[in-house]
Amino acid sequence: MGAVKTKRMPRAVREQQMLDAAVRTFGQRGYMAASMDEIAELAGVSKPLVYLYLNSKEDLFTACIRREGQALTEAVRAGVDTRSSADRQLWDGLRAFFTHTAQHPDGWSVLHLQARTHGEPFAAEVAALRAELVAFVTELIAVTAREAHRDRDPDLAEREVAGLAEALVGAAESLAAWSNATPGVTARQTAATLMNFAWAGLGNLVEGRPWSPPAGAEYRP
Repeated sequence: MGAVKTKRMPRAVREQQMLDAAVRTFGQRGYMAASMDEIAELAGVSKPLVYLYLNSKEDLFTACIRREGQALTEAVRAGVDTRSSADRQLWDGLRAFFTHTAQHPDGWSVLHLQARTHGEPFAAEVAALRAELVAFVTELIAVTAREAHRDRDPDLAEREVAGLAEALVGAAESLAAWSNATPGVTARQTAATLMNFAWAGLGNLVEGRPWSPPAGAEYRP
């Protein structure tokens, strides 16, 4: 087979083509099974050019993680109007999250499945992305929760909101994988499922009505 002929174009554009091909290949075939030959062919370039631009398979995969992670966080942030109510902000954020993961299933596979199962430094890249999402969710509800608890333990709201943010992001990650694998489930339906599950408790928290163990109940390991 002869060398792949390429047209002249800006490096940044060519690099994005390579990343598009890589995300599709990694997302559908997995990191170990994906080959640089396959990625180069899908991108319409020669394999040496892929190595010239992105150095190695590991560096290419890392670049995919970073690009897809940035796109996801930007989509969630852009979908939320921080001037609206706490429940509206959470609803808009969930819709933006599930819409993006549904529209970019290969990118979500790279972030949620592939990167986490192949060790460092890939797992660290995803952990940083997850921490950013958790921080953003915490930010969405922290002000309201602190206001609701202004006459109580000042640290209570912060502790509880931080824990709920961790739980919410974990649930969203699992639901995104489930909805992408379940025919007929829309991003809006998935967001509504999680909103109904989360806001029953979260709404009470931000309004100053947290759940407490029954009086006299003792913890038994």
